[in-house]
Amino acid sequence: MDAFLTTVKEIHTTEESTALLWKTLGTQSALVQRALDLAFEAHKGQTRKSGEPYIIHPILVAAITASISGDEMMVMAALMHDVIEDTDYSIEQLEQEFGSDVAHMVGGLTKIIAIRDEKLIPSGSSDRLINSALSFRKMLIASIKDVRVLVIKLCDRLHNMLTLDALPPAKQKRIAEETLVVYAPIAHRLGIARLKNALEDMSFYYIYPDDFAKIDTYLKVNKQNLQFRLNAFVQKVTAILQSDGFHREDFKIFGRVKHHYSIYLKMHRKGISIEEVLDLLAIRIIVNESIECYRILGLMHLQFKPLISRFKDYVALPKENGYQTLHTTLFEDDGIVELQIRTKQMHRFAEYGIAAHWKYKEGSSRVHLEWLEALNFQNESVEEFYELAKGDLFSEDIAVFSPKGDYFTLPKNSIALDFAYTIHSQVGDRASAALINNNKVSLLTTLKNGDIINILTDDEPRMHCSWIDTVKTSKAKEGIRSRCRLRMRECDEMSAYNILKTLLGSKSDELEQVLEALGLSQGIYKLPNSLDYYKEVVHQIAEHLGVKQVRFWELMKKGYKKPFLKEIDYFIFFINNTLDGVEFDYCCHPKVGDEIVCFYKDNKAIIHHKLCLKAYEKIKDGEPMIFAEWKGSKMAKYRLIVSLYNRKGALAEILSKLSMLDLNISSIELGIKSSESAEYCQIEIESMETKRNILEKNISDKIKLVDIISLDDAYNK
Repeated sequence: MDAFLTTVKEIHTTEESTALLWKTLGTQSALVQRALDLAFEAHKGQTRKSGEPYIIHPILVAAITASISGDEMMVMAALMHDVIEDTDYSIEQLEQEFGSDVAHMVGGLTKIIAIRDEKLIPSGSSDRLINSALSFRKMLIASIKDVRVLVIKLCDRLHNMLTLDALPPAKQKRIAEETLVVYAPIAHRLGIARLKNALEDMSFYYIYPDDFAKIDTYLKVNKQNLQFRLNAFVQKVTAILQSDGFHREDFKIFGRVKHHYSIYLKMHRKGISIEEVLDLLAIRIIVNESIECYRILGLMHLQFKPLISRFKDYVALPKENGYQTLHTTLFEDDGIVELQIRTKQMHRFAEYGIAAHWKYKEGSSRVHLEWLEALNFQNESVEEFYELAKGDLFSEDIAVFSPKGDYFTLPKNSIALDFAYTIHSQVGDRASAALINNNKVSLLTTLKNGDIINILTDDEPRMHCSWIDTVKTSKAKEGIRSRCRLRMRECDEMSAYNILKTLLGSKSDELEQVLEALGLSQGIYKLPNSLDYYKEVVHQIAEHLGVKQVRFWELMKKGYKKPFLKEIDYFIFFINNTLDGVEFDYCCHPKVGDEIVCFYKDNKAIIHHKLCLKAYEKIKDGEPMIFAEWKGSKMAKYRLIVSLYNRKGALAEILSKLSMLDLNISSIELGIKSSESAEYCQIEIESMETKRNILEKNISDKIKLVDIISLDDAYNK
């Protein structure tokens, strides 16, 4: 792929680009020629930022598409992917000329409205996530009916990255950032390793030029030594296989140095320099039959000491996108080498992913696109949609089993509740505990590769609202968020009636009639959370009752006094009765800023968390309630995952830098482990800065921040 992309990058004429297209496609098809002729006509006179004829771009996108898929219909759609958007041609004309299949793909590509260079939001802008999320969502929705649209769009972005040097530096970085967070993860999910690796490395070059240069320099300086080690190891493996009866023509061995971005990620995750990265080298053995993969694995583990924690069997348990390969890591002399073993068919699928179906005309039984359909959250905000989808796209996978032996692919570090929601949303809602390998454990238990899980359920749904940031899968997050939103809405609506009944001294059915007459019933759920809205409702009721509900007014006004604001401790109350103090019940412990409800008993305010089960029963029973809210500015709460270097004074240095940002540190957890060693610490903070992206940037400028998670009632966002 690298050599092919180098050729593409060096092409600057229509003649060269056309020649490459025919060479890559392998045949000069009359249908493709017609599409090429139309593209030439449609883009006549148009030029790119570099000054080159615009037509070179769609021709080279078509050539890249041909290298990935070889499907003539896709190549034709790639040639005409900008025709509808940039010229006077209509989708109906294309359908008449080339048929519905090609027209459908071009139409899908047109719906993914490209972000024009001059409209790009500057890197670092608070609108950046929204912009990326919009682009991301349009891509997925446009491709749900035909994933070929997504493959062509990835090829289009790949060629844009190859020609990025024609743009100003700020635009280069912005496009590269979007490529890294939107396009490369989709290529990964589709299993197209060739596209994923190329997109990652090119994005890395523009986003982190200094880090790229350091890694690139190291690899160039040490190229001879690395190649020597690689060749020596390949020779050892070849000799072992031949001595065990494998003929030289029965297998192929490829050796490589890992690509730049994967090295950078390893350095970043472990907080180490490139000199400390032991597994820079990787080899791949390609055989004919699946059983030979296991035979070779056994030979390698007998001859070299394996790092067993990193062994993965994706042959017996394929990834969700159909990927199959045996992964293992072997100790060799003064380092370790990553080894992959697969068949020729597995190799084609690993390199081309879903596109292998079209390139080699193979069956598509292993192509799983449920994840793509599951990401189509039409009712969510784009930011929330992106956050949900990102977890599914970026994650490493583990394989776990049901008691019947069915296996499921989940993101690494998933918990038992993730598995429950993977089985079914109702199982997730009713889950109470889990049996993992026949041991009863909490739903918060982190799952490991190969676990056998049985979910225990209750008859009634349970609330898991505080676990929204603990689960990893989008399905679990969405399941929890949906249920908790419904519960919050239900509590707010019932609380509103209880508060008004307490204030007015009225009966429930009479109050409902008044609110219905005023047209306030639909929005009454807002009352417990907005003092201004509460006052407006009271004002409207008073006006209405004075004129139209004389009997009700007479019954009610005997106990009615004008409400007033009262401050006690950390709270503000809106009440028209005596209030002598504030108490907290034993059942829940709301923290400053949490969602709360307030009951009124014996002239005292009794505070509960809004999602407290005891409070929910009291609200349903119609117990007297009053309006209450936290006093003063609410500080935003976050959990930071920070890379912690293993050296004296490292933690003190981090805490000092955080204190310079005026952050209140509420807790620290050390010794968060990966599969190998303690690498991170977890810090919970409070900040007056409520915009997460601004806070993230400020912290990242000071320390090596791995992740930042909001702790402010995530279920209510």
